[in-house]
Amino acid sequence: MIGILSFVGFTALVGIISYYATRKTDEGSSDGYFLGGRSLTAGVIAGSLLLTNLSTEQIVGLNGSAYTDGLSVMAWETLAAIAMVITAVFLLPRYLKGGLTTVPQFLAKRFDVSTKTITSGLFLTGYVVVLLPVILYSGSVAISGMFDVPTLLGVSDSTALVICIWGIGIIGSIYAVFGGLKAVAVSDSINAIGLLTGGFLIPIFGLMAIGDGSVLDGLNLLMTTEPERFDSTGNTGQEVPFSTIFTGMMLVQLFYWGTNQQIIQRALGAKNLAEGQKGLLLAAFLKILGPLILVLPGMIAYHYFEGGLASSDLAYPELVRAVLPKPMVGFFAAVLFGAILSSFNSVLNSSVTLFGIDIYKQHINKEAPERTVVKYGKIFGVILALAAMFIAPLIANAGSLFNYLQEINGIYSIPIFTIIVVGYLTKRVPAIAAKIGIFSGSLLYIISQFWLGPNMKESALAAAKAAGVTDPAALKLVEADAYPHYLHVMAILFLSNVVIMLIIGYFKPRATPFELEYTKQVDIVPYKHIKIVGIAICTIVIGIYIYFAK
Repeated sequence: MIGILSFVGFTALVGIISYYATRKTDEGSSDGYFLGGRSLTAGVIAGSLLLTNLSTEQIVGLNGSAYTDGLSVMAWETLAAIAMVITAVFLLPRYLKGGLTTVPQFLAKRFDVSTKTITSGLFLTGYVVVLLPVILYSGSVAISGMFDVPTLLGVSDSTALVICIWGIGIIGSIYAVFGGLKAVAVSDSINAIGLLTGGFLIPIFGLMAIGDGSVLDGLNLLMTTEPERFDSTGNTGQEVPFSTIFTGMMLVQLFYWGTNQQIIQRALGAKNLAEGQKGLLLAAFLKILGPLILVLPGMIAYHYFEGGLASSDLAYPELVRAVLPKPMVGFFAAVLFGAILSSFNSVLNSSVTLFGIDIYKQHINKEAPERTVVKYGKIFGVILALAAMFIAPLIANAGSLFNYLQEINGIYSIPIFTIIVVGYLTKRVPAIAAKIGIFSGSLLYIISQFWLGPNMKESALAAAKAAGVTDPAALKLVEADAYPHYLHVMAILFLSNVVIMLIIGYFKPRATPFELEYTKQVDIVPYKHIKIVGIAICTIVIGIYIYFAK
């Protein structure tokens, strides 16, 4: 009962503060609703970026990966810091100079409207079919399990899951659809404090559990008994082989932090460029600490349970259940709920923005006043949320989705990132090159990862088994060597698409060179310490890799 009361109390507190912080925002305009009136400051941007990124599929999934592979999976966190520095220095000044509300808006100016529409459609498809249902499902599994909802309500596991899905979906929809970006960003910032507090408590209590009450003794025991698991350089067959951080890993990070609408929308709402850059840099610094929450608990769980868990995805929830004092379960559940809610309402808000600005205003009612655009954006958001809530229970296994999601997102992430990079770095590559780049990139990736790769791996495994290889570890290496890692494939296709677009631009250039105009919507004087702070963050990341390299 205490746990439930603390959960309800903290969640209600977030809602009340968000309401009072946003009640005077003009949400009848596109800027007011979609970008919080272009008034977001560094702290709010940083908090919202972190909470938008974090959810149960990461907290549970990445710790599960660490349970299996050790420290090398920290690449998903630490390299994000470098990507955010690059975004702050290179991309954000151009976004704010052009007065963008959505990333695809740039593509309309640089190429043409149809390129923008195709890109918005790809974003929306990825959000609706994959992200929203997965966030709802994985979050509901965590909340249902933590509070033992089936026993509490006297219902079956499946019914409890549906109840949690609709509960999270309805609350998230209220924030995102009816509150706009500023409500999302404010609630994110409050939840960020709770998540950082609760998130750091898990490894602390975990280390105390294995160190007989001492955090330092626990850490020393962990590092001395399993030193090979503290290697920052992943090996072949693991989730993040070391070579991938120089190829597709950085492309994925740059797409996610620099061009993904659900993420970059927080920085687009900055009151000026300096605040946006400071927000990104603050988030980058905090991201370096991410492995303490998203990797270390998985490694502690491997030691605590002696590698005996039935599934790696049980590592985090089982560790929480084993080491967290019972009175704190409610608070931690509220923090976790905030992370789930943040990811859901952030994706939903970005989807509403994409539809309202890039679809409705562009193709359905070009003469619509801003209040009408916002109105129909909200209607679309409600429909989208309902669709996600109906789809979510159909997902069979949330635990296996973490790696799969990283791979499947390549269908749209790399093609979109390619045309944005080429669009900013060149002036005469035409619209037809962007369209070919999107379709060829998506099609080739699908062929590679879902036809050619599986067939080659299957043939290699069959040959190995025929030769008498039966050891599971050996077979895993055979499978890994049979076809390039999907992150390498992303890098190959990125370079191929760039070359294709440049060739088209050489033989069929634009009639006039593209020039990015300054819309003067916000001040674009950069943060005066951007270079020094950016270099410092990159140096810290490289130093961490060198220190833990074996």
